[in-house]
Amino acid sequence: MNRVFRWGLIGPGRIAHNFARGLAAVADAKLYAVASRDKARARSFAAQYGDARCSDSYEALIADPELDAIYIATPHSHHFDLVRACLDAGKSVLCEKPLTVNAAQAEVLFALARERRVFLMEALWTRFLPIYGEVRKWLDEGRIGEVRLLSSSFGFKAPRNPQDRLFNPQLAGGALLDIGIYNLSVSQWVLRRNPEHFSASGHVGATGVDEQLAATLDYGEGLMSQFHCTLRAETANDFWIYGSEGQIRIHPMFWGATTATLSNESGELTLARPHRASGFEYQIEEAQRCIREGRLESPVIPHTDTLATMRLMDALRAAIGQRYPFED
Repeated sequence: MNRVFRWGLIGPGRIAHNFARGLAAVADAKLYAVASRDKARARSFAAQYGDARCSDSYEALIADPELDAIYIATPHSHHFDLVRACLDAGKSVLCEKPLTVNAAQAEVLFALARERRVFLMEALWTRFLPIYGEVRKWLDEGRIGEVRLLSSSFGFKAPRNPQDRLFNPQLAGGALLDIGIYNLSVSQWVLRRNPEHFSASGHVGATGVDEQLAATLDYGEGLMSQFHCTLRAETANDFWIYGSEGQIRIHPMFWGATTATLSNESGELTLARPHRASGFEYQIEEAQRCIREGRLESPVIPHTDTLATMRLMDALRAAIGQRYPFED
């Protein structure tokens, strides 16, 4: 492997800028190649972040023997085919969340990654952020006693454009896959297990995607996680962990938080752990570490965790009657 870790990037859209800014803060890595179906867009993106090669061919980038790994940042609906092509070519992959549109697709990709002996990880950056390390310490030390309830929201008022990926069913739009995944993934991370059952309600809009969803996940013995996600209104966007002896608040925007507050009988403690750059640098470093060590997955967000979240999202979408046309 090259001394400097060489990344390829497919899909230089909005989220890809966060990746590129994070990558610039990783000392032994560089953005080596960028691919977009619009080559001018690839050139414009590359010009902002160095001297990366540019291409209008995803296939050409995937075949480049100089690359150590590929980051995929296309709309959700394209993830499965692109990840599969990368794995077939023996390329390690960091793919934006959600890894796929449904659990069946994820199962195929994880099986292929094992067969090809290639690293694959869902790029859910939240779990790698420094403040989440502090929250985990508080939980493991029992600073709030026994966890009893989780409560969170993720919402903003999105411009109503039927062609935008958020509202376009052909691009696997909707609130749950795009933003609700954070509420689910952090809940799973806090509790380290799957719910026994759930209840959910949602609003499927005129374009056929879920614009709003509220759910209660029941983990048994009175332990619950309640959350809502919406494209229709601005919400508090924080994450609360309530225990028998106190509470933890992960401040807005919880999915990219730098601050958390612990409150218990000893008083209140607020910690700040700023990002070095965009916050994506931590998941990049984890992916590189795993690849260099020959691992096929990261212990921070293993394949089983991604699959568990995908299965939950499948079930939640089914409960509110939301299904994408290409799933039929």
